[in-house]
Amino acid sequence: MCLLPSACHYAGHLRAGLLGEFLSRNIFRAKFSTRVHAGASFKEADKSHIAVPSAVTEARPVWEMNPVQLEAIQELHAPAHRRCERGEGKLKTVITLATIVFAIYSAVKIVPIYVSEYQLSDKMQEQARFAVVNRYTEDQIRDNILKVIQDLDIPAKRESIKVVSTNSIVRISLEYTVPVDLLFYHMDLHFSPSSENKALI
Repeated sequence: MCLLPSACHYAGHLRAGLLGEFLSRNIFRAKFSTRVHAGASFKEADKSHIAVPSAVTEARPVWEMNPVQLEAIQELHAPAHRRCERGEGKLKTVITLATIVFAIYSAVKIVPIYVSEYQLSDKMQEQARFAVVNRYTEDQIRDNILKVIQDLDIPAKRESIKVVSTNSIVRISLEYTVPVDLLFYHMDLHFSPSSENKALI
């Protein structure tokens, strides 16, 4: 207890002033790059009386980190919507690639079927011209068309080949169906090629 009130009042102001100057000076110097956690040990920094947490002295500079660590830090600080956009972009890429692969697979299955049908139609036109000139019978025309069908691996039978042959006209027609399996989807392609040729006289 102070006997002299004025002396106590002056001493209090002196302590507050010295403490304020000391705290302001040390707070200006102590700018830590990381937060101080509870229970962290402190040690005196070289050439100063400022207490520095050991966590700060053990922290590694950014330029000393490897790319994996840098990427992990960026991922932690990246906004949530940015990570969501990246996930949507990857999903769209997977869907696009799956669509392209399915389109290529479908083309490999379907295109040869249409090519065979085109070749068969061309052969039927040729046989109709020859039949008129050479006077082929219906059985001869049917056998010639059947050979073409077998060479092209078309699923059609001899009974499906319709032939009409007279002195003035030769008409050939055929109907067949090709089943196609596209992974989880099944379809049937129906074709009906025909040809006709008339005699000049």
